[in-house]
Amino acid sequence: MGLTIESLNFEYTGRVLFRGFAMQAGPGITWLRGENGAGKTTLMKLIAGAMAPHHGSIRLGAIDQAAHALEYRRQCFYCGGDTPQLPWLTVREMLDLHVALYPGTDAALLEEELRAMRLLPVLGQAVSALSLGQHKKMQLALAFALPVQLLLIDEPFNGLDAAALEYVRARLAARQGIVVLTSHLEPQVPIAHIVQI
Repeated sequence: MGLTIESLNFEYTGRVLFRGFAMQAGPGITWLRGENGAGKTTLMKLIAGAMAPHHGSIRLGAIDQAAHALEYRRQCFYCGGDTPQLPWLTVREMLDLHVALYPGTDAALLEEELRAMRLLPVLGQAVSALSLGQHKKMQLALAFALPVQLLLIDEPFNGLDAAALEYVRARLAARQGIVVLTSHLEPQVPIAHIVQI
């Protein structure tokens, strides 16, 4: 199974970000590189289905994002830097909400990821009370536990302490399936493809 983008067009109020953009990503890690403002985060959101392209197609294997939106979304997870829009939820409630959206999630694996990220003590806290690093760890714990074929991770190393950084690099290196990540720094993980935008 691979990710295929063809003839992608997208613009913000007259500013063209993508015109006829094409990309393929197979198993392994694809490093999406580009200058600030080049559209890396926008492209990640387009791939995730959080934004819709003006033209073109995005497919995961035989699943077309536009034609089979729910099936597509159940096969991918976007780990971005945005803070959640549900600040009244606790960390545990936020995790439960995501798990409910992804049938087949292994609860024991999620607990293991949370333990590795040292998040078990904050499960009862409001999501809005998390630090930047804790918020990133919560998203990454989900990313590594959910049964998806495609992980989209925007700046995975931002805000992480040294132990978490080492753990995340090891998990990314061992990951099966397709991972697309952005990083301003050399990721220091095995890279299968580099896409410059």
